[in-house]
Amino acid sequence: MAQGRFKIGLVQMRCTDDARRNQDAAEEGIRRAARAGARVVCLPELYRGPYFCQSEDHANFTRAEPVPGPATKALGALAKKLKIVIVGSVFERRAAGIYHNTAVVLDADGSLAGIYRKMHIPDDPLYYEKFYFAPGDLGFQAIPTRYGKIGTLVCWDQWYPEAARLTALQGALLLVYPTAIGWHPGERKEWGESQIAAWQTMQRSHAIANGLYVIGVNRVGHEGPKGGGLDFWGASFVFDPYGRAVAEAPREKEALLVAEIDPSQVETARQHWPFLRDRRIDAYAPLTRRHLEKE
Repeated sequence: MAQGRFKIGLVQMRCTDDARRNQDAAEEGIRRAARAGARVVCLPELYRGPYFCQSEDHANFTRAEPVPGPATKALGALAKKLKIVIVGSVFERRAAGIYHNTAVVLDADGSLAGIYRKMHIPDDPLYYEKFYFAPGDLGFQAIPTRYGKIGTLVCWDQWYPEAARLTALQGALLLVYPTAIGWHPGERKEWGESQIAAWQTMQRSHAIANGLYVIGVNRVGHEGPKGGGLDFWGASFVFDPYGRAVAEAPREKEALLVAEIDPSQVETARQHWPFLRDRRIDAYAPLTRRHLEKE
């Protein structure tokens, strides 16, 4: 159970091809957030390396690690030392030939509180994740921690209202999305603002429809060849249960966000907007079908 108000920290960072450098940068961001009072600190998607899914290359499988493994060991030790909860994101090697895009939650005693394996796996230009990741098989979860239940989803999951709803129904206070989302440089001028607006609108809608805090922590900076690759747009955020922006990071540079979470707002929002109460659970079975239109 959450014990009253607490602060959450988001480490918006650039990621290089040097795992050690990225780990050091992440840990320094975590320490800064803790000094600013954060009790829960979140890192971007696959923070230990570049976003390697821009190409299909078997050599990238060497980046994977077990869970528990080096990342969770380092984050767990830091969580225990600082008495905070850390949400990280790793390229998990589950077994030979089976890999996942996995969110990890380290509790304030340093233990691995739980993991979530990304359920929705994209296959789009420069986002060739199906080549690397098997779909998650642990379902949607709300992981108990010292500061309340944390729901973890990952990047592409953030476009699916079903994922947010099923996580919220398990009692999540926070819905955290480690993220690697950006523009194709050639599309940015024409489509950039509409793309980021759509992204923010979806996340606000999850907060409102489910009456909980929604957190997105993104990487920032250009990755890939000049004139190509991806421009990760930053803009990490904390939205409250009414969809209001509690905090938002800039788009062009690294940043540390620290914002206050008030668990009582979840109860209040759900009392005044009782969407969970009025759900017609007797009528939703068709959602398990791919498509309903008669051919």
